Amino acid sequence: MSGAVELEESLRGARLALEEIPVIDFAPFLTGDLAARREVAGKIGAACRHIGFFYLANHGISDALVARSFAEAKRFFDLPMEKKLEIDIEKSPCHRGYFRVGGENLDPARQKAGGDLKEGIKIGRDLAAHHPLVTAGTPLHGPNLWPRDLPGWQGAMQSYFDALVGLGKQIMHAFALSLDLDECHFDRQLTDPMATLGPLHYPPQRGSVTEKQIGAGAHTDFGCLTILAQDMNGGLQVKNAAGSWIDATPISGSFVINIGDMMARWTNNLFASTQHRVINVSGAERYSLPFFFDPNFHAEVTALKTCVDADHPPVFPPTTSGQHLLDMIDATFDYHREKKGKP
Repeated sequence: MSGAVELEESLRGARLALEEIPVIDFAPFLTGDLAARREVAGKIGAACRHIGFFYLANHGISDALVARSFAEAKRFFDLPMEKKLEIDIEKSPCHRGYFRVGGENLDPARQKAGGDLKEGIKIGRDLAAHHPLVTAGTPLHGPNLWPRDLPGWQGAMQSYFDALVGLGKQIMHAFALSLDLDECHFDRQLTDPMATLGPLHYPPQRGSVTEKQIGAGAHTDFGCLTILAQDMNGGLQVKNAAGSWIDATPISGSFVINIGDMMARWTNNLFASTQHRVINVSGAERYSLPFFFDPNFHAEVTALKTCVDADHPPVFPPTTSGQHLLDMIDATFDYHREKKGKP
């Protein structure tokens, strides 16, 4: 049968109880007193230490806004290729715009040819040419490439982007409390956050599926934290502490939150940056809305004081948020590396 799927054994995910990836109610953090916020932060901290992933429920972002953003993402991906390529990411000086299927390769060791079986678009803080960070030539800062002939598209995506910046700051407050820091500890590093909304479209995979090409190759995220809205078709898998792949089953109304390499580095590996991947064998088109929330470009990423002691000296040398992200982008986008003349 032409639509049949045969998964390589290493690509099968275990269907375990949801407790493997905990569901955390965020409402008491948003509306409660300090004691309530500390209790929620404690649950988040435990999830970050043990698996690096959790579902966030009652997060304050309306279902209508999420649904509208999914609809607008689909409207863009349904455009003819020539229209999508009008905002080709290779035309952007700051890593914004559309990339076609295979344009990103999150697991180059296994996916040596072809890259990820997904297409996407990068939307960041839309900064004008006269903004101080742009005139200073700060990498990854500048204007977005917005599609033409899609009335309402820019406004819809900007509304979602702005809402998730606010949520990202709240989650960072929870991280701070969970690390025995002042709740506002990270605020000074988030005045000009490097946030990126990256809508993705995964065509269904059929036939024999192997690690040589899947929707998103096994990887850890680059930055601080990721807020993911996924549709109900599934496909996301997370590698647990025992080394087994488990399905991150979609839960209506929730976000999937995960720690990235930068936050692991900041916490001296106390928080876990966990491998995950996407395999779309649902038989349908899969859409997701990952939102990557990272601190200011020049923010120092040095092991936090509460994550270091005599038995746990700093694991990583100091770096900056921006340099860390540039290194990771170079590793996964050929065009970005080649544009700078790197081998």
